[in-house]
Amino acid sequence: MKRYKKKIADRYDVSGLVEAQFEPGSRRRVLKNLLGIKRKREMDRLEGLEQLRALRELIKIYGKSHQFTAADICRIHKIWLKNIYIWAGKYRRVNLTKNNFTFAAASQIARLMEELEKGPLRESTPCKFDTIEKIIKGLAVVHTELVLIHPFRDGNGRVARLLATLMALQAGLPPLDFGSLKGDRTKAYYAAIRAGLDRDYKVMEDVFNGVIRRTLRKRRT
Repeated sequence: MKRYKKKIADRYDVSGLVEAQFEPGSRRRVLKNLLGIKRKREMDRLEGLEQLRALRELIKIYGKSHQFTAADICRIHKIWLKNIYIWAGKYRRVNLTKNNFTFAAASQIARLMEELEKGPLRESTPCKFDTIEKIIKGLAVVHTELVLIHPFRDGNGRVARLLATLMALQAGLPPLDFGSLKGDRTKAYYAAIRAGLDRDYKVMEDVFNGVIRRTLRKRRT
């Protein structure tokens, strides 16, 4: 899969399209949405609630033997955000940079998602491996490559986590708890994404190993 060059920027760099517009009165903190929400805290809360609803629906849709496709990833995004954004489930048409990093060019997303489908998604789903190490590797590769492509205007990391949770369920694991990815662990997560530029997935494997261990430990308590 083609790598993506780094670029200096401190926030998303977008222009010209509906998906690039902010809600009037939001001080450019909230994207234009179907509900007219202007406060970031309110939007964060709503997206979180919708994500929980979406996960419940997705668990019913995708079984343990399902092989995920690019179309499924679009469907995951749409089921989650269809009540909030008009562009839910659609590939972005704007180029994005964030925190000194540039994601795949919008013009390349369809091709890269097809490569993701024919490569990592086909190789790692359904996520039925005979060792936890193989499960972790499959999760790490799919997650890293999907985030590097960043196919949607917003919500890419959370869609990647939803997909990882569905894959974990296929592997017989409980729903993954990503709540511990804070502080230094957030830095490790971003480092893992950057390492993926060189197809180095070991750092992300360490991240998922920690997520799975904490998920199982929390489930036992």
